[in-house]
Amino acid sequence: MQRLYDDIVNQKEKIAVVGLGYVGLPQVIAFSKKVKIIGYDTNQEKIKRYMEGKSFDHVISEELKNPNIEFTWEEEKLKEAKFIIVAVPTPINNDKTPDLTPVKEASMSIGRNLKKGAVVVYESTVYPGVTEDICIPILEEESGLMAGQDFKVGYSPERINPGDQIKKLENIVKIVSGIDDETRDLISSIYELIIEAGTYKVSSIKVAEAAKLVENAQRDINIAFMNELAMVFEKMDITTKEVVDAMNTKWNALGFTPGLVGGHCISVDPYYFIYQAERLGYHSQIILAGRKINDGMSDFITDITIKKMIQANKQINQSKIYIMGITFKEDCSDIRNSKVMDIINRFKEYGIDVMVVDPVVDMDEIKAIGGINLMNLADVKDADCIIFAVGHKEFKKLSIHDINKMYGDIPNNEKILIDVKSIFSKDEVENLGFSYWSL
Repeated sequence: MQRLYDDIVNQKEKIAVVGLGYVGLPQVIAFSKKVKIIGYDTNQEKIKRYMEGKSFDHVISEELKNPNIEFTWEEEKLKEAKFIIVAVPTPINNDKTPDLTPVKEASMSIGRNLKKGAVVVYESTVYPGVTEDICIPILEEESGLMAGQDFKVGYSPERINPGDQIKKLENIVKIVSGIDDETRDLISSIYELIIEAGTYKVSSIKVAEAAKLVENAQRDINIAFMNELAMVFEKMDITTKEVVDAMNTKWNALGFTPGLVGGHCISVDPYYFIYQAERLGYHSQIILAGRKINDGMSDFITDITIKKMIQANKQINQSKIYIMGITFKEDCSDIRNSKVMDIINRFKEYGIDVMVVDPVVDMDEIKAIGGINLMNLADVKDADCIIFAVGHKEFKKLSIHDINKMYGDIPNNEKILIDVKSIFSKDEVENLGFSYWSL
């Protein structure tokens, strides 16, 4: 194991990252500053874009041109790597059960090209047992090698926070585990080449798998609690933000706020836990309840909006409705599992087409979805209703007078402003006579 570490550091052996999305690509860039690395993905268009030095949003990144990086869609290239990191997505099916297809297919590709003495580290979020009970048998079958004897396996859950310019890859402690202590220690040493915050070693792969699910389920439950409060406070005619601000004056308040819970982690990972718990005979109560609440917030916000429009005597199907933001979180181009899409689809159920403004969205992803009327912020005009669904920095810079110019020539009490993220001052907006609502 020490020899493999030395060979990697001295660039005699290579690392490979399988899956070059929001998790894999930053690791390729980080490792390329220390070692030789192969970036592998089956998406040829994505690979071509990276080869041109273009990142997710097509912005030129000089870091992608590092000569230590070799991008490829040819799986045979994996034969050149002795340390392989798996960072493919693990989505859910329509019935909310885990879809392990990407991680299985990645395991098959790696297995077909696995060399003796190699180490495979899974980062994809899975329920406890997947790495050892599903992935390792695939590696063994495809390679003809035996885990623990001919090759080693570990698990280190990804913890990247997309779009976060403060809590970056190198600043987040890395949980590491291995098929044995020697493997775990090697994996820890390799990650410490790029993780300035250091690593945290756990006793087993299952513990590491569980840790990732729990940290996201915890956030999901806390946000669900705030969302439930927001729905009840709506009936009580109480402003949720005022209650939250008051509550947060206490030292042990947790600081959670209500909102849409999307993305590829928090809105997905709890279902992996729920699935495995039910397989073992336990029906989740708290975690499942939290998921149901958070999954229902898009409908709640849409229905509130329609209610506000009816109260303002709007002809809803003839009104101009703009949604500000379609990504799953602020200042991040990722639209995976964005609950704003659910709001758009809910409006469509009523026969209403809405227009969308998002200055940071990945245009390729939007094009792939289709049916989205994407507008520039400067082109917003004659609005009847504006929904600020995502708190992008560009939106936060807007004054209420900037927003006022986006509406049509209508009385202020017919100008509907839905402020999901509580970006604007309630008093300031209502002093102008707008019909205002915040979550």
